[in-house]
Amino acid sequence: MKKKNIPIYAVTFGALAIAPLFCNNYYTGVMITLVLTAYLGQCWNLMSGYAGQFSFGHAAFFGIGAYTSSLLWTNFNVNPYLGMAVGMIAAALVGILIGYMSFRFKIKGDYFALSTLAVAEILRVIFNNTKAFGGANGIMLPYAPDWRVFQFENKITYYYIIFLMLALISAGLIAMKKTKFGYYLAAIREDEEAASSLGVDVLKYKMIAIGLSAMLTSLAGTFYAQYYSYIEPTTVFSSSVSVDAIAPCIIGGAGTFIGPILGALFIVPLEEIADAFFDSVIGMNMVVYGAAIVMFLIFCPRGIMGIIKKLRKDV
Repeated sequence: MKKKNIPIYAVTFGALAIAPLFCNNYYTGVMITLVLTAYLGQCWNLMSGYAGQFSFGHAAFFGIGAYTSSLLWTNFNVNPYLGMAVGMIAAALVGILIGYMSFRFKIKGDYFALSTLAVAEILRVIFNNTKAFGGANGIMLPYAPDWRVFQFENKITYYYIIFLMLALISAGLIAMKKTKFGYYLAAIREDEEAASSLGVDVLKYKMIAIGLSAMLTSLAGTFYAQYYSYIEPTTVFSSSVSVDAIAPCIIGGAGTFIGPILGALFIVPLEEIADAFFDSVIGMNMVVYGAAIVMFLIFCPRGIMGIIKKLRKDV
């Protein structure tokens, strides 16, 4: 961790830690969405920001986590905490399978991104048309507010759970950057052929990256299912989930620890403002949201962290 970035980290996490204490029920819900978006961004960042393997299908892992824990609980009375662990394993296996089939046959770049999108869409169609999975009606989870089944009566408890998840994955990414694994991922991101020529097992480390990213994303899916107590394929496997994972990194700065969090702090309030101002115009909020992403891609491809670094050099 660079010492000059410590103030940014401290202010950001400090603000997130105390913000719900000053929020009503509605704004606490907004804060949960914000931190969940930041968490998804960090999951995507691990695989795509640090390892350079651009994914457009993280909704697949999110949906697997949501459905695994929910189906096990509603059909077999399996505790959601255990279901969450099973979902992590299932998502990791799917991620590794995608990675092996893609990386083994040299599918990368735009083609790899499209392959991940295809998997998410295939799963959406399967779950949407399979009665055993609830079909298009989805799954309604039983309401039983008890910490032993991952349900709580107030939103602030959910907030601090997802905040803790964000803090842990962020701390893990900071630690990872200084390890051999982190250096290998950075080398693969910059130049796979050069990394391979220096003895890095490119296939192995890319598969570890996608497996870890998938596993951690599935946790967000389980959290979403328990928080809303209802899931359906068109929501948890939708491309909007993948966009929610990508956008914070693009706007905040991919491959940086704090970037996805800064991106979420920009995106979620923007969505809320757009919803408030354009509630009578269907889809206009998404136009504003999409325009913001395009503007960052064109004028600030390195995101908010790129702006901060540039300002530091100019001072």
